[in-house]
Amino acid sequence: MITAAWLFCALLLDAIFGEPKWLWGRFSHPAVLMGRAIDALDRAFNKGEQRRLKGLMVLAFLVLSAWALGKLVGLLPFANLITIAIAAMLLAQKSLVTHVRAVALALRLSLNDGRLAVSMIVGRDISSLDEAGVARGAIESAAENLSDGVIAPAFWFLLGGLPGILIYKITNTADSMIGHRTPRHEEFGWATARFDDLLNLIPARLCALLIALSAARLDALAPILRDAPLHRSPNAGWPEAAMAVVLNLRLSGPRSYNGQTQDFPYLYPEGANHADASAIETATQVLWRSWALVLGAVALLALF
Repeated sequence: MITAAWLFCALLLDAIFGEPKWLWGRFSHPAVLMGRAIDALDRAFNKGEQRRLKGLMVLAFLVLSAWALGKLVGLLPFANLITIAIAAMLLAQKSLVTHVRAVALALRLSLNDGRLAVSMIVGRDISSLDEAGVARGAIESAAENLSDGVIAPAFWFLLGGLPGILIYKITNTADSMIGHRTPRHEEFGWATARFDDLLNLIPARLCALLIALSAARLDALAPILRDAPLHRSPNAGWPEAAMAVVLNLRLSGPRSYNGQTQDFPYLYPEGANHADASAIETATQVLWRSWALVLGAVALLALF
């Protein structure tokens, strides 16, 4: 299966090189270009009447453009090498581990340093977070972004090649920008949010299974099945619940956004309440073990 062989190479390239500053300091990352396009479409069409319909049309345009770009690349000379390079750019294993580990390093310096570091990867209020709150935020982000940044892109590349991963990435980027339930984006981003939920439906559950398998914890499946549906997101709760069980930590739960406390339920409430920098480091080990399982499975697909 040639697509699996390409994905194997892309996974390795991403794990080795990540997002080198020397490259992206000179050129715009594909995700940045996607973000600029989405922002321009948001400013142009998110106004007036029938915003839900306009949002649906914008989503259709983005998806068709991503599909067409993926097909066009396939017609170029050395298309296989270009495909592998683009896929590697759209995977985020090394950068995810780097950002999560940065929180652990900062938290070891001081609580304030930890708060500032975690603010780079979570959207909650950080001013009142204690050491455990900072660590849990980093760990929750690690679990969710393993699904969004590694498992889901790899899954859609396997199924749809370069067009598949481009469609997933443009949708996921759009969801992060316009898929929020705010007065401005409630209607315009509705279609994008729903489509992103659909694209992540299988990968999120697959990610939970991989996290459990990475720790040889098949007994984790019962509490994952129990707690994941309690999460406010239809998909993020699955990898977070799996990480909670594997680390024996209570995750999610109440937190503050824009000064307002949200009373979310805990995932794996029987887990330990306290978390620290060491727990974050352990979570990064889970990320790498899960990645290794993916790499091994893709290698088998490529061979057989």
